[in-house]
Amino acid sequence: MTSSVRLLFFTQALECETCPQTKQILDELPPLSDKITIEEVNFVLERDRATGFGIDRVPAVALERLDADGHVHDARIRFIGTPSGYEFISLVQAVLLVGGRPSGLTEENRRRVMAVNQPVRMQVFTTPT
Repeated sequence: MTSSVRLLFFTQALECETCPQTKQILDELPPLSDKITIEEVNFVLERDRATGFGIDRVPAVALERLDADGHVHDARIRFIGTPSGYEFISLVQAVLLVGGRPSGLTEENRRRVMAVNQPVRMQVFTTPT
């Protein structure tokens, strides 16, 4: 990883059965690299911050890239719900991508992505099995 990555963990103490499990999963990441940090954000007390990240339920995780010059960039990657099972692999891959790992896209696919000239919202839904 060439850049640091901060995972904003949106959580609340009451009425969130899966928040403790999500915290346990996220706590496994920082020991893997000194470039990974977790910041807990209280969904109830910091509602405006959650809204600013488009978070409307918990648990949720938003990824940010922290440049060496101190600039913070929203990676615009969100995980809603507990990233367990196969979603944990997606979370790790997202952290690596935000941290500077090459995407692995072909040149043709890079050109296609660069040709997108308007905002696109992509959502992936999964069901635990």
